[in-house]
Amino acid sequence: MILPNTVQNAVAVADHYDELDPVYRHVWGDHVHHGLWATGRETPAEAVVALAETVGDRLNLTPGDECVDIGCGYGSTARQLAETRKVHVTGFTLSAEQAHYAAEHHEPNVDIQVRDWLDNGLSDASAHAAWAIESSEHMVDKPRFFAEAHRVLAPGGRLVVCAWLAETDASGWKVRHLLEPICREGRLPSMGTREEYEAMAMAAGFLVTDYEDVSSRVARTWTICARRLVKALLLDRDTRRLAFRARNRIFVLSIPRLILAYRTGAMRYGIFTLSKADDDATPPQPGEPTL
Repeated sequence: MILPNTVQNAVAVADHYDELDPVYRHVWGDHVHHGLWATGRETPAEAVVALAETVGDRLNLTPGDECVDIGCGYGSTARQLAETRKVHVTGFTLSAEQAHYAAEHHEPNVDIQVRDWLDNGLSDASAHAAWAIESSEHMVDKPRFFAEAHRVLAPGGRLVVCAWLAETDASGWKVRHLLEPICREGRLPSMGTREEYEAMAMAAGFLVTDYEDVSSRVARTWTICARRLVKALLLDRDTRRLAFRARNRIFVLSIPRLILAYRTGAMRYGIFTLSKADDDATPPQPGEPTL
């Protein structure tokens, strides 16, 4: 597990996203996650939508399912899947600014809460499906992240985790100059490897049904972000102010590091599909108000 040499916690994560909210929407857009390119000809917006739909496919979502978006950001992925799959989504974010934006773009079947996933308050076995797109990295206690997902899911439920991962057995140079700084600058308490994620998931009771490394299909996200940031710095006064004066301005340094981390293989992007074993319990029926 890669650990930064400064303390990162939920308060620091919330402050990071609240303060840099305008920059994130300029650079990342409403979804705040990587795009997934299949042909290479997709626009950035199409690639971002494709990643969310890939998650929906792997969850086998069906109309009426009760779902949880762990680390939902602005709620865009939750709204997309609620609309395209006809499901109900409860989303969790640490950022009040993100929740405010989500409230301004309300979708009837989406409920966004400002609350730490590690203290989510949901009932046992109350959801059919859950996903975490690039949010597990921000969890202080990753084993508990998986344990809470397992508790909340009904028997037979699925969890998809899209995660920034450290290269297995990364060299000392990659750890010191790429992975540890990325964790510090991005407010990540730690960054795990594929093997560590699978071990934590299985310890929580999940079955690992699939894993795919899609690093080569998402990496261009960061060159796109770099171009957008440069443009925003040149044209937008508020972006310049935040980039040079904000408490969390150090994150700007992560963009070139992330480009290099993908190119050197120091960082990977993995999609895990996990399932909770069936038992004799009756799972919630589609459309039941169980959350």
